[in-house]
Amino acid sequence: MNGFGFQRTPVVLNLLIINALVYFAQAALSAGNEGWIYDYGALHHYRSEEFRVYQIFTSMFMHGGFFHLFFNMFALWMFGSTMETYWGSKRFITFYLICGVGAGLTQLANYAYDYSAIDKLELLSSEYDAYQELLRLNVTVGASGAIMGVLAAYGLLFPNTRMFIMPIPFPIKAKFAIMGIIALDVFGGISKVPGDNIAHFAHVGGALVGLAIAYYWHRQQNRRSF
Repeated sequence: MNGFGFQRTPVVLNLLIINALVYFAQAALSAGNEGWIYDYGALHHYRSEEFRVYQIFTSMFMHGGFFHLFFNMFALWMFGSTMETYWGSKRFITFYLICGVGAGLTQLANYAYDYSAIDKLELLSSEYDAYQELLRLNVTVGASGAIMGVLAAYGLLFPNTRMFIMPIPFPIKAKFAIMGIIALDVFGGISKVPGDNIAHFAHVGGALVGLAIAYYWHRQQNRRSF
């Protein structure tokens, strides 16, 4: 099997529909004040009073804007269809959700690191309230971590498939494209450019989880074939 799977597969199709419905529900229910939706569904720092364990799951179905949704769903359709055809629907959805949870856990670890200096302080009541408001506003949403896992698996299993990555004007092999995307996320996470609100390390976490699972399943398959 080789190349992109632009076919319509059931799990990918349902994920596209669910993510779109959640996004439009966010828009419809916010009515000019979407903060309460993020309070419940987005992933918060584990020391935030708004944090709930289920947010590790719900946050992967929320998006911060139309283009955030569009590009994530386009990548899911482009690469996810191939992976679902290759693995089957049950294995693919298991993979997708585990990658999303892995990305969420990585983001929680990143929160812990970013706020470690403040977390060690004994805050006054007014300072604590301000800190909690900061934590409430600094949240993570998006399917990007799960989709990075799908991309990483694609690069591992179909390494020599050629693909276009903007703005590169010529096709490159999937293994190099995916390595480049992961490297950019590592750089973005380390450099912490002001104004960059992308959860780079969540992407990296999703990709690493995806690589580990895909590699393990591939080895199992090869052993059975042997």
